[in-house]
Amino acid sequence: MNSLINKQVDVRKVGLIAYQEAWDEQERLFSTVVNQKLRNRTRSVDEQQPTTNYLLFCEHPPVYTLGTSGHAENLLIDETRLATELGATFFKIRRGGDITFHGPGQLVGYPILDLDNFFTDIHRYMRLLEESIILTLADYGLKAGRIEGLTGVWLGFDGDPDQKTGPARKICAMGVKASRWVTMHGFALNVNTDLRYFDHIVPCGITDKSVTSLAVELGHEVPLDEVANTVQRHLFGLFDMKPVENIR
Repeated sequence: MNSLINKQVDVRKVGLIAYQEAWDEQERLFSTVVNQKLRNRTRSVDEQQPTTNYLLFCEHPPVYTLGTSGHAENLLIDETRLATELGATFFKIRRGGDITFHGPGQLVGYPILDLDNFFTDIHRYMRLLEESIILTLADYGLKAGRIEGLTGVWLGFDGDPDQKTGPARKICAMGVKASRWVTMHGFALNVNTDLRYFDHIVPCGITDKSVTSLAVELGHEVPLDEVANTVQRHLFGLFDMKPVENIR
């Protein structure tokens, strides 16, 4: 076995954090991992060090983010009104996907993984992220799945044999960036999210489908930490990850 392979993941549950602050922390950790990989290239085998993997769980004050492949017109309110009327901020960021919303009651996960520790396949990576959410929702009695050609996790998805689940509605958005097989950004699962914020955007650039949350589907709120622990359990199982102590 390659001694540089490290499947341990440093999980950090940081609670409510400003989007810019979380972005800066992601960039810092991302750079740390990439720089370690670059240093290993200049060292002998005996001197090389394994890279570290991170998983950040958090929630944000109200914020809209637009990915590199997104369209600004999918923000249906100007930035001045967005700030004064909604108390929200807006960022253009380097990730895949279009526009989405983050806010209190939404579980946001940022895996910063060196995929050389697991597998070098972005398609597989995205599908396993989706699968971790699908399995989490199944634990709450919800049947979720995928829609062909669209990223994320849906209720009322393609091929759902149980038509009682209703029309297609998105419960988890995803958008990632990867460089040198190191990932950042991730997923946003609507748990207790105020869905009225989505009225001011075309979520993920999709005009003919709605959004939902775990609380709406179940009829009651669910503790965010409880959901984070469930997602973590499924991520660890799917990726064969192992925990490490949170040492800062």
